[in-house]
Amino acid sequence: MMSMTCNNLEFGRIRLDKFVACGCSSNASIDRFSVRNCAKRVVKNVHRGCKPRKLSCCRRENGRCRVFSTKTPEVFFDGVGAGPPPVLDPTKGLKIPSSLSNMFEVVAEDLLTLNKNLQSIVGAENPVLMSAAEQIFGAGGKRMRPALVFLVSRATAEIAGLKELTKEHRRLAEIIEMIHTASLIHDDVLDESDMRRGKETVHQIYGTRVAVLAGDFMFAQSSWYLANLENLEVIKLISQVIKDFASGEIKQASSLFDCDVQLDEYLIKSYYKTASLIAASTKSAAIFSGVQSDISEQMYQYGKNLGLSFQVVDDILDFTQSAEQLGKPAASDLAKGNLTAPVIFALEKETKLRDIIESEFCETGSLDQAIDIVMSCGGIERARDLAREKADQAVENLRCLPLSSFSLALEEMVNYNLERIK
Repeated sequence: MMSMTCNNLEFGRIRLDKFVACGCSSNASIDRFSVRNCAKRVVKNVHRGCKPRKLSCCRRENGRCRVFSTKTPEVFFDGVGAGPPPVLDPTKGLKIPSSLSNMFEVVAEDLLTLNKNLQSIVGAENPVLMSAAEQIFGAGGKRMRPALVFLVSRATAEIAGLKELTKEHRRLAEIIEMIHTASLIHDDVLDESDMRRGKETVHQIYGTRVAVLAGDFMFAQSSWYLANLENLEVIKLISQVIKDFASGEIKQASSLFDCDVQLDEYLIKSYYKTASLIAASTKSAAIFSGVQSDISEQMYQYGKNLGLSFQVVDDILDFTQSAEQLGKPAASDLAKGNLTAPVIFALEKETKLRDIIESEFCETGSLDQAIDIVMSCGGIERARDLAREKADQAVENLRCLPLSSFSLALEEMVNYNLERIK
């Protein structure tokens, strides 16, 4: 098992000697999987205002090249017309897959409120920005990050004895979604991506200059609202995320087509680009609940491990799904020289893959050949193992929470991620 340290973050397995506080003996631990079926009914009952049934405790013994595969199925400000500024439809962007919808049911009202507030957060006085925001907010996003904020907020609020979320909890969720959206706009510019979730990207419609300014404005606006939360620990956490985004992009750009890149370096880059925001948001949610620092730290580790697992799964899907499923060209990372976990593992077994990648796919059919090698020599299987390892660590991080509809939804999020590669 691999362990590494980066910026005081231990990238290794964490074992907790804590058990779920559900009223059972201190020597017994909850097998969350054994109560899942019952818990799903509890989730629905809690959401409907019904009194949940008592759960039984079950003991468990310890133990920059735009090349695409041939195999994949297939204006600036003056250009904006006059008239009233566009208005964001608060329900349009909330297109959540049914499995996620079930998990988010307990925070559905929180998410609906968030969607309504996004318009005022962005600032309706700027029609160009609002139009750009509508493009990405309405592109079918899952709202996973604000949902995690709400789930952790409510799970930890129960520990602290809070009966309702604070205004800081809700503002935090809005800030996180804005930062995430800004990062997507900038990512699409850097990657020269034409499609995002099956729709044209902001820079494709409005041009690079507008897209960059729109992303910058969202970063700036979210920072202003962040400062107004007046919590120095949270401000430092979220501010570091924006720095991490830039660090991740620099790391990625400096290692394109580099077949000597190590798995540790890949995980650091993945932390910067994906897991940092999730980890900071889940810890910040716990901080606003007022729980002890050890619990908020476990929420940080949960977000970090979940984020890393999500990134590895996304990198697997880049090889195993079609362009239609991905909403972008398949194997696009490999085509651009961004070597992800499946490729790094495959390079350990097949030397021919190195020659193909270092040639930057200059020969016709070489990208398809590289994909075949990754698929056939165990790169995908080993990446699956890595995703499961990080997922297991994320579940362990949840052991400090009492069993509830919210903590179960947080665990279901981990399982949902793994189900994407089954």
